Amino acid sequence: MHNLVGLMMERRRLAVLLIVLASGAACGPLGGPTGNARLSPTASPQASSSQSSASTSPTPRGSPAPKPVAGAYGVLVTPITGSTQYNVALIGVDGKVAASAQTTSPAVVSCPGAGAPLPLPVSTSNSRLYFMDGQGSVYYLSPGGETGKATSVPAGTASRRAMFAVSPDDHRIAVIVNDYSSGGASTRLYVEDLNGGGNHLDIYSQSGAKTLWPVGWHGTTSLVLAVVPSCTQGGGPFCCGIQELHVVDPATAARRFTIGNITSCVIVGPASPAGDICWAGSTSSILNWTGGTVRSYAQTGPAIQLLSPNGGQVAVVDNTGTSMQGTNLTFPGVFACGWIDEAHVLAGGDSQHQPRVVDLSAKTQIPVAAQGDCAGRLPGGL
Repeated sequence: MHNLVGLMMERRRLAVLLIVLASGAACGPLGGPTGNARLSPTASPQASSSQSSASTSPTPRGSPAPKPVAGAYGVLVTPITGSTQYNVALIGVDGKVAASAQTTSPAVVSCPGAGAPLPLPVSTSNSRLYFMDGQGSVYYLSPGGETGKATSVPAGTASRRAMFAVSPDDHRIAVIVNDYSSGGASTRLYVEDLNGGGNHLDIYSQSGAKTLWPVGWHGTTSLVLAVVPSCTQGGGPFCCGIQELHVVDPATAARRFTIGNITSCVIVGPASPAGDICWAGSTSSILNWTGGTVRSYAQTGPAIQLLSPNGGQVAVVDNTGTSMQGTNLTFPGVFACGWIDEAHVLAGGDSQHQPRVVDLSAKTQIPVAAQGDCAGRLPGGL
């Protein structure tokens, strides 16, 4: 039987080809209502007829101010195929779709003779979900259904992809632009104001077999970058995704902390506000955002391990389903991919596998009327 971890990683890689540091001086050695919007690169986003029109504008200058979010939401994103549109959805703890939108998929990117692992083209602040279309326009979506254009990043091609992370306060955006070739990836990182692109800083560049993804922001003064392989032809568990995290200064890219180790304790789950988890072959360690070990526990086999927002719980996902580390609580056949809040995990899916929200307190499962892989949560600060 195929290993679930490998399948999940391959599915995510293919979905984006189609979903958590190389050497350099700066970074060190490896150094409400339901809203539904259909977006296009040439027109302002429009709300569907199922709700009143959201306040939208084709330019960032017309964007309304972000509103505080009441409660928490999970994010689902359908596969990125390059030739079709994709959907994003905000899922409440009750399993209902609070808001959703659709836009054009970025182009499929590959290395010559290999695949290019890529993150899903989305980011979350503490107020909004941000997502990119095929022309590099970045739109926002709030749980109340408000949507509009926020900014633009370089448009993608068959060998180029821009990826981004918006700060929790919606003020800054970190953008990585990768150009892929037979030698790996040429990486460029810049940070600028989300609204208008002012205060632009080009802070890092490098080329080689390893590259970076912008994972998110820890507060508003630290940027979290993931170390990933530039190109891959597959391999064992965790070969093709996030392997190590770097916490850096968003003004200089100077590294402050390292989370995990690319050779001895690889990252095995998405980042959480509490930190992340690395696995060393028989033991997993929960790490905080200064790189300190909070606690360790036995984990004999490879598994996706999801750290809850406050760091008190770990959902372990293997071939059988999801279990809560250190407890007898299990959910056979449920393959969680993210936390919504401390009491709810989200499992993604497609037309053959029903996405669902699991209520850990009530031990119930709530079907979700949306599809896709997990792509973060709202609020989105790390």
